[in-house]
Amino acid sequence: MAAPMAARSVRWAVRAAAAGPILLRPAPSSCLPRPALCSGSRSALGSILGVPSEKPSGALGRHPPPLASSREEQERLLRGRPDQPRNPRVLRIAIIGAPNAGKSTLCNQLLGRKVFPVSKKVHTTRCKARGVVTHEDTQLIILDTPGLTNRFKVTRHKLDEAMLTDPWDSMKHADLVLVLVDVSDHWTRNSLSKEVLKCLSEFPQVPSVLVLNKVDLLKKKFLLLELVNELTEGTVNGKKLEVRAASEQNSSSSAGSPLQITQASPSENRAPKQARGGSGMENHSDVKASESSVVTGEPQRPTQNGPKDVKDRKGWPCFQEIFMLAALHGEEVDTLKRYLLMQAKPGPWEFHSRVLTSQSPQEVCNNIIREKILEYLPLEVPYGVTQVTEMWEEGQSGELLIVQSLLVPRKSHMMMLIGRGGKVISRIAQEAGQDLMNAFLCDVRLKLKVEVKS
Repeated sequence: MAAPMAARSVRWAVRAAAAGPILLRPAPSSCLPRPALCSGSRSALGSILGVPSEKPSGALGRHPPPLASSREEQERLLRGRPDQPRNPRVLRIAIIGAPNAGKSTLCNQLLGRKVFPVSKKVHTTRCKARGVVTHEDTQLIILDTPGLTNRFKVTRHKLDEAMLTDPWDSMKHADLVLVLVDVSDHWTRNSLSKEVLKCLSEFPQVPSVLVLNKVDLLKKKFLLLELVNELTEGTVNGKKLEVRAASEQNSSSSAGSPLQITQASPSENRAPKQARGGSGMENHSDVKASESSVVTGEPQRPTQNGPKDVKDRKGWPCFQEIFMLAALHGEEVDTLKRYLLMQAKPGPWEFHSRVLTSQSPQEVCNNIIREKILEYLPLEVPYGVTQVTEMWEEGQSGELLIVQSLLVPRKSHMMMLIGRGGKVISRIAQEAGQDLMNAFLCDVRLKLKVEVKS
């Protein structure tokens, strides 16, 4: 319960005074508006700028279809004609970001079922794969891509060459791109990676949205505003944001001044006067005795082509929206999902409503098993494991029987994978089998064998 509660604390209640500044302060979740359907009304940017929220039309579907358990059934669904409504809508979404930012976790949460592998190690996702969300008349096609990397890392981790090209190929077919940033990583959170910036500058015509992930792990919540300013270069949705530090009003006070956001009217050419202190976050031990203000100036249209030179850049000034969430716990994922559904445009569906992913059942199985191998083997060892499926058939009672051999290059690796008394391989088989049952919604009997490559 601690993690979801921490994630909820990042939500903000915005209160506007009649002739004063907009005061930003933490509020209990019971006092907060629920996610809205219209664009910007419940995103982080909407909350920051005080856009009133609207009442949602209803909860999103929580019971997606199961994955097809046989290759033949999956191919029939993929080849079949989509069962689309009379006025279908569609949105193709590319999710990009640095390795281990949480892209696959977010994809799984949007889909409502675990389809993509998730691990703490980098490069868990090896190639692009599509997930499909079908809600009423709208279909979201999610392009889960490998973390943007470079040739040195591809060689080091013995990765496929597609790791370099798949994210770029996904951008070519995307109607919208989500840029995911892990705010818990203090080494990388203050700037977008060069690979991400190159990707955005190469496809400036594709609308982009900034998603700050793992906010539940960020203890100092007020840092989110600083990150927003740095990662957007102070411009969001064509509006200029300015963050400035005001002088201390009372240097002898041990309590910090409240964190404030001031929105300037479009006609003003100067920054508004410093607001007086209030009760906002003055009791927060992490807030120093100074004020941070974000000032929204006159709207500026972002350049259609966007900035080309990314050599000295840390952020991207063309984001349309900002979302803050904790994908692992599903916090605020529905807010993002509603926004994506509203961005869909009229167009034909690509998949049948029973399709959840373009992957074959065997690919889903391989990915889930490899996820566990990455989790339980140290350092570079799991990247050298080769998986060979020896059996995939349906049992007499409808259960799925799977036998897979795991081939390793050295006997020492085999001993690590088996573990003392077979505990490691047994745990991998048990956890992978449970994930497969949740994916296929049927009983699964999984047997894993470990061998040294001949």
